[in-house]
Amino acid sequence: MSSSTAGLQLAADAAIDLHLHTTLSDGSWTLEDLLDHLRQEGFGLGAVTDHDRADTAAVIQEQAQTRTLPLLTGVEMTSAARGEMVDLLCYGFSPGENPLTTLARDLLDRQKENTREVYENLSRQGYTFPGGSLEHLLDQPGLVQALGQLDLLLEQNSINSRAEAEELLTKAGYRYEANPPEAVVEAAHRSGAVCLLAHPGRGNGYLEFDSSLLDEFRQQAPIDGLEAHYPLHSPSQRDMYLEYAGRHDLLVSAGSDSHRPGKPPIKYQAGLCQKLLAALGIQLTVPDKNA
Repeated sequence: MSSSTAGLQLAADAAIDLHLHTTLSDGSWTLEDLLDHLRQEGFGLGAVTDHDRADTAAVIQEQAQTRTLPLLTGVEMTSAARGEMVDLLCYGFSPGENPLTTLARDLLDRQKENTREVYENLSRQGYTFPGGSLEHLLDQPGLVQALGQLDLLLEQNSINSRAEAEELLTKAGYRYEANPPEAVVEAAHRSGAVCLLAHPGRGNGYLEFDSSLLDEFRQQAPIDGLEAHYPLHSPSQRDMYLEYAGRHDLLVSAGSDSHRPGKPPIKYQAGLCQKLLAALGIQLTVPDKNA
């Protein structure tokens, strides 16, 4: 686990947010601005979980330590099941080379191959792009590459709508690369991390889980827990996930999924995630009301 959180003691009512994104993947927060915001707003703990960027953990930890801000090492890994997207949150791995960074690097390589294939297919069809645009796309995080191609199509060609541009990308062979969930869980565990299912009730292009689907999924990928506290979950969804986690002895996390200052981090109480934090070596304390 990260040296910045090993042995940490945290008040049970301390503000935490364990699901945050920066420009290192698809967010518009710079890392510096996000960490400054967490510090200024009095967060006791955070986790930057940029998509498939386990390789940035050391840089993130260095920036957090200069601000004396406790920060879990984290990453949100892209996977899929039943033909729909499934994201997995991994916490507590050591910065540096590990199975998670290897898995993420392989995913990026595959996404780059697809980006190049789509770009060349569109170019052969007569669509035009500025010089150097392919190299620029390939330098972007994997999740951003499709959005960049979409913007280039709209900016440089006579296309009537974003929907039309998306259809062109699909016909040119675009694939959103993902890893099997069981491979992510295995890599997380081999890296010393815990692995939780992100936003299980989000829907909107992501597989939406009920109890029976969670049972099925856990047979395939033995996750350690669920992100029960999430802003797009209804109260009934949250309660269902909390009940399921309690019944199956699973960890619970809480995160805003903040990507930009317009939707800032949420101050969840650390006590909501007591079991997860304990698994990561963080002890919660309760103030003595009689003191």
